[in-house]
Amino acid sequence: MVEDARFEDGGEQPVALRALDADDLRVISSLAQDAVFPVTEMTWDRARRRVALLLNRFRWEQAGGKTAPERVQSVLVIEDALAVASQGFDRADPDLVLSLLALEWTAGEDGTGRITLVLAGDGAIAVDVEALEVTLRDVTKPYTAPSGRAPHHPE
Repeated sequence: MVEDARFEDGGEQPVALRALDADDLRVISSLAQDAVFPVTEMTWDRARRRVALLLNRFRWEQAGGKTAPERVQSVLVIEDALAVASQGFDRADPDLVLSLLALEWTAGEDGTGRITLVLAGDGAIAVDVEALEVTLRDVTKPYTAPSGRAPHHPE
């Protein structure tokens, strides 16, 4: 008999995921929710058609466990980027720290579309892509969240 993997089987393994469709992107979005990052840690490499962000990701997969709430540094990469636009924040402010609420997919024609990074405070980053390909990979060991608690969103 074959058993499905259980959430607990993940242990302390780093996250390493790739999204190739809208359902996959929802999983990455849920794990990246409430990640914070300095605006200086966001780059668009036009030649490689790649947008990359170094996030301080809240470890939702660990939340509610027996340890203190944790964060981990993760790299979020959007491939096949054709254009990038932003609104609601000053990209030139080197001290600005942004908070990621969600990643949303809007399909276009023939596999193209737009990935929108929804930010706290009515900000957004829109990335037009030739095809949906997003990766999220933890690159450091987890550390105790400086706030000592999980992010909270009042209803």
